[in-house]
Amino acid sequence: MAYTNFTVETDADGIALVTWDMPGKSMNVFTAEVMDELNAIIDATVADAAVKGVVFTSGKSSFSGGADLSMIKSMFSFYQDEKAKDPTAATQKLFNLVGRMTGLFRKLETCGKPWVSAINGTCMGGAFELSLACHGRVASSAKSVKIALPEVKVGIFPGAGGTQRVSRLTDAQSALQMMTTGQSLTAARAKAMNLLHQVVEPDQLIPAAKQMIKDGLKPIAPWDEKGFKVPNGGIWTPAAAQLWPAAPAILRRETSGNYPAALAILKCVYEGLQVPFDTGLKIEQRYFTQVLQTTEAYSMIRSLFISMQELGKGARRPAGQPKAALKKVGVVGAGFMGASIAYVTAAAGIPVTLIDRDIEAAIKGKGVGEGLVKDSIGKGRLTQDEGAALLSRITPSADYSDLKDVDLVIEAVFEDRDVKKAVIEAVEAVLPASAIFASNTSTLPISGLAENSKRPADFIGVHFFSPVEKMMLTEVILGKETGDRAIAVALDYVAAIKKTPIVVNDTRGFFVNRCVFRYIHEAYDMLIGGVPAAMIENAAKMAGMPVGPLALNDEVAIDLSYKILKATVADLGEKAVDPRHMQLVSGLVESEGRLGRKNSKGFYDYPPKPAKKSLWPGLKDLYPQKKADDVDVGVLKQRFLVTIALEAARTMEEGIVTDPREADVGSILGFGFAPYTGGALSYIDGMGAKVFVDLCEKLAAAYGPHFKPTALLKDMAAKGETFYGRFDPYRVEKAA
Repeated sequence: MAYTNFTVETDADGIALVTWDMPGKSMNVFTAEVMDELNAIIDATVADAAVKGVVFTSGKSSFSGGADLSMIKSMFSFYQDEKAKDPTAATQKLFNLVGRMTGLFRKLETCGKPWVSAINGTCMGGAFELSLACHGRVASSAKSVKIALPEVKVGIFPGAGGTQRVSRLTDAQSALQMMTTGQSLTAARAKAMNLLHQVVEPDQLIPAAKQMIKDGLKPIAPWDEKGFKVPNGGIWTPAAAQLWPAAPAILRRETSGNYPAALAILKCVYEGLQVPFDTGLKIEQRYFTQVLQTTEAYSMIRSLFISMQELGKGARRPAGQPKAALKKVGVVGAGFMGASIAYVTAAAGIPVTLIDRDIEAAIKGKGVGEGLVKDSIGKGRLTQDEGAALLSRITPSADYSDLKDVDLVIEAVFEDRDVKKAVIEAVEAVLPASAIFASNTSTLPISGLAENSKRPADFIGVHFFSPVEKMMLTEVILGKETGDRAIAVALDYVAAIKKTPIVVNDTRGFFVNRCVFRYIHEAYDMLIGGVPAAMIENAAKMAGMPVGPLALNDEVAIDLSYKILKATVADLGEKAVDPRHMQLVSGLVESEGRLGRKNSKGFYDYPPKPAKKSLWPGLKDLYPQKKADDVDVGVLKQRFLVTIALEAARTMEEGIVTDPREADVGSILGFGFAPYTGGALSYIDGMGAKVFVDLCEKLAAAYGPHFKPTALLKDMAAKGETFYGRFDPYRVEKAA
C-alpha cells in the first residue's frame, strides 16, 4: 500500500523501516491523515508474517515537532460547535476525540511485534509520546537532538500517554520536573533518565535500531509484564512520602496556581501510578479533557502556539513582495545593543559590517560577540569551528563606505535625535538604492527620524529587546511613509534571525514600552500609596509576571525612566506625567544616586556575587507604610494585569496595533505578561468585555482615572464583542 506521509521498506531480515517524511513540510507533524496512515501501517505490519519488527524514523533532519496547528485548532472548534448543540454530549465527544491518539499509541504498543523508535533531531510532544509507546528507543548523539514534552508551555499537558509512561520509566520526581517545566533533554540526559535505551553515532542510528530487534527485543512494554514495579517503589514508599506532600506546594510556589495543566500533571501521575496502566490512561484522558475546556488552555494555545507560528511565518508580510535574500547587513553603533544585533545576524549565517566612530570601538563591539561565542562553546551549544565561523562573519569598521553593498542597515546608536540624524545622513550617502534603513530606537518616533531620510519609504523601525540573543520578540515599526518593500525586508530579516515579529504603527513607546511603563508606573502608585515594596513584587509574581515591576525598573535603569519622564514633559507638557512619579524617580536618581542594576543600587541593592539582591531598606522610609494585613493582594494582582491590558486596548483603539495576535504575543514575549492569560487582549476576552469594563470602573473609583475603560471597551461590552471577533485577524483569509 502506498502512503502519502510514510514509506515502508522491509529488508531481508524481516525488519520494516517506516520513514515519516511529510511532503511539502520542513518538519513532520501529527495530522488526522498521519494518524490514519499510521493506524494502517500498524495493521499491515501485524498482518504481514514476513515482518519481524518495525523501526520507526524520520526522513527529515528533525524527528517531529508534535501536533499540527490545524489539528489543535479543530479540537477547540469541534468542542465549541458541539457545546452549542448539547453541552453534556460535547464533553463526552471531546473525551472520545482526545483519546484517539492515546488509543493509537496503545494499539502500537500491544500489537505483538517489536517497534523501535530511531530519533534524529528534535522529538517533541506527541512524537515523543509515540516513541515512548515503542518497545525500544534509540537516539542519535548529534547535538541537534532535543527531547521534550513541552505541552505545559502552551496550556496543556502530555495527554497521549506521556504522563503514564514517563512516570513508569523514571522516578516520579524527575518525571514531574520534566513535564511541569516542559524542559528539553539531551539524548544523554534522556538515557540517564531511562527514557532511551541507546544513544549512538548518527550514522549508526538505523543499524542500532534494527539490531535491537535482531537481538530479540520483546514486543511488550515493561508495565504490561507480570510483576512490573514502578521505579523507586511508586506512591506508597518512604521516599514518596517526602515527595508528594511537597510537590503541590512547590508547584504553587512556582506557578501561583495559575496553570491548570501543571496541576493536572501532578494528578495524572499521582493517581495513575496507583492503578493498572490502562486505567491510568483513562485518568489522563479525563484530565486532558478537563484542561482543554479551560480558558487558560484555549488562550495559551492560541497565542503561544498558533499565533506565534503564524506571525513567525509572515502573517503580516505584505502580499506580492519578493522574498529578500539578505547577503550582507550593516549595523551602525557597536555598543552593547548594536554588537548583540551583529552577533544574532552573524549567527543566522549573514555577514555583518559593524560600524562605529573609530576602529577601536568597532573591534570592542565585536568583542561582545566573542564573549557570547565563548559562552556558547563552554555550554556545548557551538563547536570551536562553528564559533570561529560565526565570528568571521562580523567585520568591524569605522568606514561608512563599507556599507556600499549591504541589503539592510540597522542603526543602533545613542538615543539622541541629532546623533541619529548624523548617522542617517552619513549612511544614506553610501547606501545602495535597493537597501533598507532600519532604526533600533526604543523611544523616538520613527516618522520623526524618517524626516532626516531622503527615502522615507525605505525607512523602518526594527526594535530589539535586551538581551538580544535571548529575547525572542522584535517590534517592526512603521513610519507614516514606510513602504511595503521595507516591511517585507524587515520581516524577512527577523525571520532569518529566528525571532517573532509584531508590526506596529508609530507612537511614543511603540507597543511594548507603553505597556511596560504602565506596569512600572502602577508599582510607583502602590509604593506612593504605602504598599510595602515586598508585597508589590510578590503580588506581581503571583499575578503571573516573571519579574516584579521594581526589579524590572532596575534592569531598564531608573535614570532611563527619569529621562523618559522628562522627555514626555518636554514634548507633551507637565500634565502628561504624574508629578508624584517624577518626584519619586528624581529623588532616587538625583538625591540617592540609585540608577538601577547598572550601578548596583536601585529599588534593590546588588551586593557582590554570590550574595543575592535584596530590596533597598530605604524604600520603607520614602512614604508612610500600610500594614500588610490592610493590603488586599488580590486587588494588587488585578491592578497590575488590568492597567497593562487597558494600555494594550488603547493601542488597538488608536490603531497602533491592528492585529490582536500581535498584542497578545508581543505582551508575553516582550515583557512576560502573565502567559496563562494568553496575552493582554486574551485576558480581556477571557473574562468578557463587560466584566472587564465593570472591573475597570471599580478600580478607577478606588485608584484613579487611568483605570477608566475606553470608549472602544464600553462599546464592545454593550455589544458582547471580543477583540478576536471585532478585529478578526483571519477576516481577509475568510473573505478570500
